[in-house]
Amino acid sequence: MRVSPSPYLAALLVGLLCSFSGQGLVVNQAETFEEGVSTSGGGRSLLVEEITATWCPTCAEIDPELIQVADSHGSRIAMVALHPTDGEDAFQPEASQHRIDRIDSVQAGASSSTPTFVVEAGPARRGYDAWSEVQRDILNEELSRQTVSEIDVMVKKTEQGYRASIVHTNLIQVTGTQLTLMVLEHGKSMPPGFVNPGGDHRDRVLVGVAECSLDNHTITTQLGLLFTSVGASCLDSFTVEFEDLRSWSVILIHESTREELDAGGRSASYGAIELAYRDRAETQLNSSVSGTLILVGCLVLGLASIVRKK
Repeated sequence: MRVSPSPYLAALLVGLLCSFSGQGLVVNQAETFEEGVSTSGGGRSLLVEEITATWCPTCAEIDPELIQVADSHGSRIAMVALHPTDGEDAFQPEASQHRIDRIDSVQAGASSSTPTFVVEAGPARRGYDAWSEVQRDILNEELSRQTVSEIDVMVKKTEQGYRASIVHTNLIQVTGTQLTLMVLEHGKSMPPGFVNPGGDHRDRVLVGVAECSLDNHTITTQLGLLFTSVGASCLDSFTVEFEDLRSWSVILIHESTREELDAGGRSASYGAIELAYRDRAETQLNSSVSGTLILVGCLVLGLASIVRKK
């Protein structure tokens, strides 16, 4: 008999994670961004990508629980929801499909089912009950990372929306790599006329992406954005502008180019950082403690999946 995770487990997860900050930054919606807001000391966040779909019943069931992790920016993870261009999903952003194609290039068939979770381009973990494996992947990645690229991003209000730009980099690798800027929309409304086994919105939806190659300092990809530009170098002049969304996240990633991936290069990122715009109280804590908290949080989700199996 299937048993849903208890409200106690969910409450415990929120209590452990949502009260602390780590590598990412949460800005509540009282902020105007007129002066610009920057992250500081970024790079250690782990990238967790979920291949999902608005029509997927299991995805609709698990997403409310996942948001407790994804929105707990006291963690050292940045979670992204990738919606496919499959003719059935209600959103089908080009940016999401671009990222799905990248994952499939590392491991063929990763996107063949939903939900599928990938921690730092590692093994594809499928289904509701994969959380114990996701937990283990996060733990292993945390323990194995010795050094990361230092990267920070600033976001400032514009007439049309928001502008995100690079404010600091100290990279551990340059050749064969790129800086990637992602724009996620939170609370993205479900349009009518589509199969919808879940609520009236979805979170963490990747709606925009731009990539700037550090081999030649040119923008190689720009999808779902109002504007992108780069001057002499991606390191100090890579900028994107996105529409005036109600609630959003910007994620900056240092990672291998697609060409480097195809040549067998490193699949995990060299560093990532998230700046989120949403209503939430935030308490600062040092990164070592917040790293421990995310592991505890993932353990709670792992226990929830065990309860569900029983």
